[in-house]
Amino acid sequence: MSDSLENLSSRNSAITVNESGKSGIKKPKWLRVKLPTGESFKEVRNIVSEHKLHTICESGSCPNMGECWGAGTATFMILGNICTRSCGFCAVSTGKPAEVDLFEPARVAQSIKLMSVKHAVITSVDRDDLPDGGSEIWAMTVRAIRRKSPDTTLETLIPDFMGKWDNMQRIIDVAPEVVSHNLETVRRLTKEVRIQAKYDRSLEALRRLKKGGMRTKSGVMLGLGESRTEIIETLEDLKSVHVDVVTLGQYLQPTPKHLPVAEFVSPEKFAEYKQIGLRMGFDYVESGPLVRSSYHAENHL
Repeated sequence: MSDSLENLSSRNSAITVNESGKSGIKKPKWLRVKLPTGESFKEVRNIVSEHKLHTICESGSCPNMGECWGAGTATFMILGNICTRSCGFCAVSTGKPAEVDLFEPARVAQSIKLMSVKHAVITSVDRDDLPDGGSEIWAMTVRAIRRKSPDTTLETLIPDFMGKWDNMQRIIDVAPEVVSHNLETVRRLTKEVRIQAKYDRSLEALRRLKKGGMRTKSGVMLGLGESRTEIIETLEDLKSVHVDVVTLGQYLQPTPKHLPVAEFVSPEKFAEYKQIGLRMGFDYVESGPLVRSSYHAENHL
């Protein structure tokens, strides 16, 4: 759901997002991020590489990678780096995943300890190929992090487990401080944007998480062709299932094969949606062109 960082120019001190492909919309000046630099960034990259970890920062080509890694934080992606779903917005590879790596939870936990992370975000690819949807590895990872770094707080950004709620219960049972599940887009666009997902199933997942005592969070991308009315209706739907934290960010086309950008939403509109969300009663509303699900996650406890 974010821009590619691969075609960086060493001559520039900042990068702009890639062109929106078939949409033909000129990219605005506010979509600029600094090149990843600094010793902390290099240290995190070395740890990730050494321990053969996957991060959504890299797989999703997040535009905030430089800022977050420069601060010594990262969002880890478990259960491999190949997803069984083919969402029209996502830069993560789709295909047949590798076998589950039972040593992955220990590697993630060890890396978080080495990085001295105070608040870690864990996410995963969808593993619809597994009977448990990967929930056992999810639970093992949370428990491993708790053992290695008992003072580290956790946010888990989870899939919908295809509505198999016994699998999601495993996440509730290990009780991360925050559990996030992204709605991603408005109801009308869900079938096109999230091909194998269902809008109401995601709302039900968030409802069940809250009923299970979790602090909940959800993210929505803007710029896919949704209307202002639809955005407000989506916020109302999230509030109806008692979501605590919402993130709103600009959709950026990862490659020409992905869905085109319909609109580059202005910072002023993002600011307006933030105020609308706060008036609805959400605890936090992160809203801006470069906001991503885990951006400023440490503030959402």
